[in-house]
Amino acid sequence: MGLSEASGPRDVQVQLSATQAMELHRRDYHMERPLLNQEQLEELGHWSSAPRTRQWRIWFQCSYARARALLLQRLPVLVWLPRYPVRDWLLGDLLSGLSVAIMQLPQGLAYALLAGLPPVFGLYSSFYPVFIYFLFGTSRHISVGTFAIMSVMVGSVTESLAPATNSTVNETAIDAARVQLASTLSVLVGLFQVGLGLVHFGFVVTYLSEPLVRSYTTAASVQVFISQLKYVFGLRLNSYSGPLSLIYTVLEVCWKLPQSVVGTVVTAAVAGVVLVMVKLLNDKLQRHLPVPIPGELLTLIGATGISYGVDLKHRFGVDVVGDIPPGLVPPVAPNPQLFAKLVGNAFAIAVVGFAIAISLGKIFALRHGYRVDSNQELVALGLSNLIGGIFQCFPVSCSMSRSLVQESTGGNTQVAGAISSLFILLVIVKLGELFKDLPKAVLAATIIVNLKGMLMQFTDICSLWKANRADLLIWLVTFVATILLNLDLGLAVAIVFSLLLLVVRTQLPHYSVLGQLPDTDVYRDVAEYSEAKEVPGVKIFRSSATLYFANAELYSDALKQRCGVDVDHLISRKKKLLRKQEKLKLKQLQKEKRLQKQAASSKGASVSVNVNTSLEDIKSNDVEDSKARQVSPGDKLEDTAASGQEDAKAPYVSTLKALGLPQPDFHSLILDLGTLSFVDTVCLKSLKNIFRDFREIEVEVYMAACHSPVVTQLEAGHFFDASITKKHLFASVHDAVTFALQHPRSGPDSTVLATKL
Repeated sequence: MGLSEASGPRDVQVQLSATQAMELHRRDYHMERPLLNQEQLEELGHWSSAPRTRQWRIWFQCSYARARALLLQRLPVLVWLPRYPVRDWLLGDLLSGLSVAIMQLPQGLAYALLAGLPPVFGLYSSFYPVFIYFLFGTSRHISVGTFAIMSVMVGSVTESLAPATNSTVNETAIDAARVQLASTLSVLVGLFQVGLGLVHFGFVVTYLSEPLVRSYTTAASVQVFISQLKYVFGLRLNSYSGPLSLIYTVLEVCWKLPQSVVGTVVTAAVAGVVLVMVKLLNDKLQRHLPVPIPGELLTLIGATGISYGVDLKHRFGVDVVGDIPPGLVPPVAPNPQLFAKLVGNAFAIAVVGFAIAISLGKIFALRHGYRVDSNQELVALGLSNLIGGIFQCFPVSCSMSRSLVQESTGGNTQVAGAISSLFILLVIVKLGELFKDLPKAVLAATIIVNLKGMLMQFTDICSLWKANRADLLIWLVTFVATILLNLDLGLAVAIVFSLLLLVVRTQLPHYSVLGQLPDTDVYRDVAEYSEAKEVPGVKIFRSSATLYFANAELYSDALKQRCGVDVDHLISRKKKLLRKQEKLKLKQLQKEKRLQKQAASSKGASVSVNVNTSLEDIKSNDVEDSKARQVSPGDKLEDTAASGQEDAKAPYVSTLKALGLPQPDFHSLILDLGTLSFVDTVCLKSLKNIFRDFREIEVEVYMAACHSPVVTQLEAGHFFDASITKKHLFASVHDAVTFALQHPRSGPDSTVLATKL
């Protein structure tokens, strides 16, 4: 009994809450307000156009606060370094910087080979740009430096403009020419990036969609893989550039496979197996290891020791890195004469490098809760390449693998990047010469094993097939174009195709005729919602895309098709009947003139009559006598010569019913323009033509749900006039439907708009 009494109040509360839930579920959505067209809406809301901001006025303002803000914006290290929590973050940044440096050392040596340069220049490119980005960058986690995609793009330029020969006599001169090309290219890339960043052109990366970037990097990784085959098999290949160069390289590798150096192949295979095993071990022991095992560094040290002890170069013909000069090189001015040859490649490299860096930067910023400034990232990356190019570096970007290591090993800021660059500086000054016996096949194996992540992006094909076929098309076109046309032309083709596909998709939107859901003010596509019913006498039309020059004509055609009335044919028949009436009327007037002349001549009148009355004079007299004309129904007209003057002065009715033509089953057309984001001149003309054509067949046209900027553009384009006013534009579709039902076959002012021929 006590238990039931104790549970009684709880049951009552449960019942009350269930009752309240049911009441809330049944509660209808009620709102009472007047019917609003655009004029009434502007009056009710006191609408005024938004004030125009003139940003250029702010640019030229000078003050201490503005100068300080500009300095902190362009040199972000002054913002975060004074607030750096040494106790909390320094140890993590130190370990992260050392881990990244251990990866950066072999990658720098290896990616220099991709760029067609001596390995030591990869170390230079791992020092200068990293330290510059530490000062100017806004991302706390990305690892700037040598990157496979950038290196292979540089390599395609150096090999095309300074091709290698089979002889070793001119090898030093070729290396010097390639170093000058790469450093000049880096300066030009930096100038592009800094310039674009200063003019706030960071949004250019928005034209590089994720499928495009992933496909492009996948194709570039295939090119990287193919370019390393000559080091894996110890072959000397001819240099190819331009379209189909990758195909030619593959064919030559297959042709020269019997000439492979066995020692080189074995060295590459052993190094590859060791690297794969270390990576698998790192993946398995990831939770138990504070820092990943530096497989690349251990492999390089072991391979160098074995090569030195066994003398792989002379005994087995294995090609080695060679002398690495200790110390830094002095700055060298770029060669301006090369700018014209490099400008196209430099712009492509600048855009690709920035796209990769900002993509990774935003991923880490979102994960750790801070903001990355895309324009400042352009400036920072540009200064890294610009200053690096002066110090004999080649263009760099952000490495995905090193960035992940920098984050996973406890890195919190770019202090980790600065520590890794100082470690590389130590290697350049003192330890670089120790790697002179390192086999190039080991570096090639390191590059190929690190391509695993990018080559796994081939799985995008399956996922995009299920998710979005248009993005899959972009992926495939980008990949094929990059493989066949090389990296620079492939990127251009990919961007152009992506933009063209966007235009095509706006030309093929979803057009729908809307119906009202029962007892609501909600209107949905009648083809998708079975309960949505068309309002009798009212046709509501909507497009899923904005209306502009590329799809305006398609919009009009779809509208006329979905309305179920052949508007153009009906207007054509109407005009033919009116012209036929005009001709019959003129013949009747000519007959009257002849009768008058005969009557006058029979009476012997002295007044002469001009019988050569021209058709134009008769027509002008007829226009003066009557401005509106009326004919009897049907195609046949009765001869009314006796009362011709009275008929000429009678009103001239040209309704479809009077002419015997079929009438549309709706009296009002409502255009739902809620998807419009802007209007151009073609859109304005198309809308005016829609008003004109449908009024010709006695259907009044209304517009609904326009946004305020669109209304402003309609006013600026002089869309509204005496026949089309703001009273034809309503705040919502329901307002327009309500008004159309209250005023069938009449305009907003309840006046019939006469049709003029």
